[in-house]
Amino acid sequence: MRIQDSATTPTAIAVTAPETTAGARTAGVGTGRTAAPSGTESDADAGHSNAHRTLRSETGHATARRTSRTGAGHATARDASAPGSPAGTAAPARTPASDPRPRGTLLAGLGVVAFSLTFPSTVWGLESFGPWSLVAVRSTLAALVAGVFLLVGRVPLPERRHWAGLAVVGGGVVVGFPLLTSLALRTSTTSHAAVVVGLLPLTTAAFAALRTGRRPSRTFWIAAVSGAVVVLGFTLGESGGSLSTGDLYLFGALLVCAAGYTEGGRLAALMPGWQVIGWALILCLPLMLAASAVALSLEPVRLNAHGVVGLLWVALGSTFFGLYVWYRGMAAIGIPKASQLQLAQPLLTLVWSVTLLGETLSPAAPAAAVAVLVCIAVTQRSKS
Repeated sequence: MRIQDSATTPTAIAVTAPETTAGARTAGVGTGRTAAPSGTESDADAGHSNAHRTLRSETGHATARRTSRTGAGHATARDASAPGSPAGTAAPARTPASDPRPRGTLLAGLGVVAFSLTFPSTVWGLESFGPWSLVAVRSTLAALVAGVFLLVGRVPLPERRHWAGLAVVGGGVVVGFPLLTSLALRTSTTSHAAVVVGLLPLTTAAFAALRTGRRPSRTFWIAAVSGAVVVLGFTLGESGGSLSTGDLYLFGALLVCAAGYTEGGRLAALMPGWQVIGWALILCLPLMLAASAVALSLEPVRLNAHGVVGLLWVALGSTFFGLYVWYRGMAAIGIPKASQLQLAQPLLTLVWSVTLLGETLSPAAPAAAVAVLVCIAVTQRSKS
């Protein structure tokens, strides 16, 4: 009977004495054990106590796991912000290695080297093509290459607000400068045409100040004007100081190219540089296709090795590759400082003129080169 009573006691408690049961459970939670009137009841209460201990144990383990995960999360966050964290975290943005200026200077410098070969290559190209044919065909070839890159990369169309700027780039560096300098080089030597390049950095900096509102420092302007004066005096001395009939073409080329460089540099801060020149070339493609058909039918074509190499370089080297790296570098270091790297372009052009065209070079070239490099160093270190 005692066994039967003890067996039925929990049931009776559960049905008729819920408050007692609740009190027993509360006591179990608080102390881990309950008082029982008999041995069997003690066993049952001990089972409840064990269940509570198990629940507390599991709760403790869960809390430990959450604490571990939370601690790991904090550790991960600390590791992500620590120096030397992997790429994609916020830490590398604060390290000196992420500074874009050295790489931007290198890219702009490569552009200057590519541009320095433009005049000698144009002289070669004029051996096979007329000036209108050369410009139209070079722009068409460059636009086709750019179109392939844009299609392969699945690059979306630029926003409507960028098309006006792209038209300025196309009119300045795709059509205007090549055409005007090609017309000038029919009567001017490459050394005389280098006057344009000597004045181009100063003109570009002036256009940039008007267009972007950025005002370079006084030191910058002193170094820029000094460098332009050195280059201008050197190139005029090399050409004998006389003006050719192509001077109007050269000064016109100076203005349109500076405008194109400035607008292209602004757009290169909003989209990749190769897309800037790529879309500018595509924008000019219909006009250049029509011009190629008309010019090739009116101007004689006398193909030779120099003519073909010159055409390929001005199309792929100067127009596409040169402008691609130039605009990327300009976006990284700024239009004024990138433009001052072009102070070295006339001297490089004179070197190519000697080695590729057989022109003679005076002993004044090393002195001019040192002066230009000093001006470049000052402009690169000045606050712009």
